[in-house]
Order: sequence, then C-alpha cells, then structure tokens
Amino acid sequence: MATENRVRKQGPRWIHRLALFTAGITFLLVCLGGLVTSKGVGLVVPDWPTTFGYNMFLFPWSKMIGGILYEHGHRLLATVVGFFTVLVALAICLKETRIWLRWFSVIILGFVILQGLIGGLRVILLRQIIASLHGVLAHTFFALMASLVLFTSREWVEPPLRIHTEAMKRLRWLSAGTTGAIYLQIVFGAVLRHTGSRLDAHLFFAGLVSVLIFVLAAHILRGHADQVKLYRPMTILWSLLLVQLLLGGGAYLVKFTPVGASLGFNWIVAIATLHVAVGSLMLVTSLVLTLRIFRMLALPANDPHLVSESLSV
Repeated sequence: MATENRVRKQGPRWIHRLALFTAGITFLLVCLGGLVTSKGVGLVVPDWPTTFGYNMFLFPWSKMIGGILYEHGHRLLATVVGFFTVLVALAICLKETRIWLRWFSVIILGFVILQGLIGGLRVILLRQIIASLHGVLAHTFFALMASLVLFTSREWVEPPLRIHTEAMKRLRWLSAGTTGAIYLQIVFGAVLRHTGSRLDAHLFFAGLVSVLIFVLAAHILRGHADQVKLYRPMTILWSLLLVQLLLGGGAYLVKFTPVGASLGFNWIVAIATLHVAVGSLMLVTSLVLTLRIFRMLALPANDPHLVSESLSV
C-alpha cells in the first residue's frame, strides 16, 4: 500500500516520460543552436517571427537550403520544444499533487516563452550581447528540464538514504560550487563565441572547473563510492570533463592559432558544436548530482532512513 501511495503522489508515469522526451529534444535544440552559431548562419533569415515574409510554418521546404536550412530548422525545433513544454506544464498542473512541482512547471513554461522572445530580439536588434544571452539561457532551460525529469521520476517520491554527516555537508557545497562554476564557464564561453572577448575568463573557469571536479570525485570515491546515485553521475561528469578538455583545446587551436587554417571548415564546426554540447551535459550532470546530495541531507530528525555520523565511513 505504501508503494501505491508513493506512485499516486508521483503522478502518472507518462508525465515523467513526456518530460524526458522534452528534455531530449531540448538537448537537440542546444546542439542545433550551437551548430548555427558555429556555421555563422544565425542571421541568415533576416526577419522574425516570419521567415522571408512567410508564415514560419508555411515557408517552402524547397527553399530550405544552405544556412537557411540550419537557421529555419532551429526555429522550427524551438517551436516543437515550446509545444511539448506546454504539454508537460499542463499535465503536471492537472495531474500532480505536489504544489511546488506545479509551480516549477509553470516557471519552466514562462522561461521557454522568454527564451523564444529573446531569440526573436536577437534577429531584430542585431546585438551580440543578446545572442550571448540567448545561448546561455538555452543551457539554463535544458538544466531546468533535466531537473523536472528528476522530480517526476520514481526516485523523487521514494525515500532516499538520508546521510547527515559533516563530510556530506561539505560535499553538498562542493557539488553546488562545481555546478555554479560550470555555469559561469558556459556564460563566458557564450560571450567568447559571440563576441570573441573574455578568453581569459573562459580559460580561468575551465581550470577552476577541472580542479573542482577532481576534488569532488576524490570526496565521493573516498566516502561514498557505495552510493550508486552519487558515484554514477560523478563518473559521467569526470568522463565528460576529459572529453571537454580535449574539445576545448581543439577549439582554441582552430580559432586562435594557424592550425584552424589547415583544417576543413566542417572540422572546425564539429569541434565547436561538440564543445557546446558536452558543456551542457556537464552542467546537467553536475546539477543532478547536487540535487541528489541536497535531498540526502534534507530530512527530519526521526527519519528511519538516516545514516548518522557514527555510521559514516
């Protein structure tokens, strides 16, 4: 009966699957947005919300060639993401019993509307700072959708192992700091991609993120290697970091050294786009890890799942 009550609190399983699907196409949108920027075709369609005077949904497929294919495709996929975000928010508001989750879904819905407007203003106002903001908010929205996937999962309604130790408290702030540093790295990465400035800040945070992830991994391996919900995302995050460092080094070489001239344009675009995509995955992985750690520490004093300081390793 307890299991049935937990499932009822969670809401229908299809809501979780719908949120997961929406997060998946959001990641594709982030990748496509990175591809548009890498190819330099972000303004190849000069009007918004129309496309060369056409209703966006009635633009002829025969004219979707070259840069128009990528930019207009980006707009169409963004519309699909917005549509499914509306569906997720409606489903949660109608079927979920957790009030805070209803409000969270409404916030996400408002966020995707704001992101769409900023994307349009980027075309109309022709400001690089708006382009940078649009890029950063894309990663932010993906992180919010990933959080929603976690909150609608069975994991978030079943009681977790509660660990209240000083080591866990330190791990909480270390993980939160790592997530924040990754986000700032993304911010300065967007500024660098769109304006060519603040390479210094981008490199600084690349180093800081590397150190923080190394320390975070050491803490988890030393004290919580038996906790799969911590160990698994930490392993993924560490692996993504190694890939990202290679891509970051490659992106620097092709953009700021003569090496770029010796490579084909498609290689340059691929490296830059993958660098954006992996950065977004790092943010989401670190955020999921942080949310799980915070949840392990959020407990009443009489919680039967508590692991006290005396039982910690």
